[in-house]
Amino acid sequence: MKTTDVKAYTNGKNNGIQVFVCKDYDALSKKAAAIVSGEINKKAKFVLGLATGTSPIGLYTELAELNAEGKVDFAGVTTYNLDEYYPIDAENDQSYRYFMNKYLFNKVNIDMDNTHLLWGKAPDAEAECKAYDEAIVAAGNVDLQVLGIGCNGHIGFNEPGDKFIMGTHKVELTENTIEANSRLFNSADEVPRFALSMGIGAIMNAKSIVLVANGKNKAEAIRNALEGEITPWCQASILRLHKNVVFVIDEDAASALTEYKAI
Repeated sequence: MKTTDVKAYTNGKNNGIQVFVCKDYDALSKKAAAIVSGEINKKAKFVLGLATGTSPIGLYTELAELNAEGKVDFAGVTTYNLDEYYPIDAENDQSYRYFMNKYLFNKVNIDMDNTHLLWGKAPDAEAECKAYDEAIVAAGNVDLQVLGIGCNGHIGFNEPGDKFIMGTHKVELTENTIEANSRLFNSADEVPRFALSMGIGAIMNAKSIVLVANGKNKAEAIRNALEGEITPWCQASILRLHKNVVFVIDEDAASALTEYKAI
């Protein structure tokens, strides 16, 4: 990755937000992996929050390569994923457990017992969500949370609405999200209508956050998150109240920004 492939952007305010705009998806993935691996290497025991979706796939590919090269060690890493479809079997190739095994867990030296996802077939969704929050707190909260962002500004499956929901919860997916995720299924009819999602509370309690986004279809969400009103109608906008957040985005995702400029 050339230094010219990544540019730091600022809005001139010291607000705890760092923004890196990358030439393309490859540069984005390498930059995000450098940040995440650097943080993991600082601690013998590390709690890593993970996201699914197409945006972080390159990041996970890069982390697997760094692990193979001995540049990052997952032996002391414990993970908690943001969300899972509900109801869905873990063995289903559209489940997020399947996704994480495929793109990261099976490729690095992590103890599978230390990888945690919400149970997509839990008979009691409310109890499952409560136990998940308790487990994260017992682990000392997340050291670094990886996020993607939906076209409607959602993070995890925290959908636009009239409030920020703090705890892990069952959520009914919006038609916007169902349509966006249908590209991964044979049709929109196959996309589950519900999910279990880590709440805004656990995300904001993470010590640091890295959000990755690419593509023109994310440009408006990125603009609203970074430059719009802080509102639950763009759930990602609350990240501006966190003290340590890094946005790693490509030029297309940055294309609607007006307040942020290259340094």
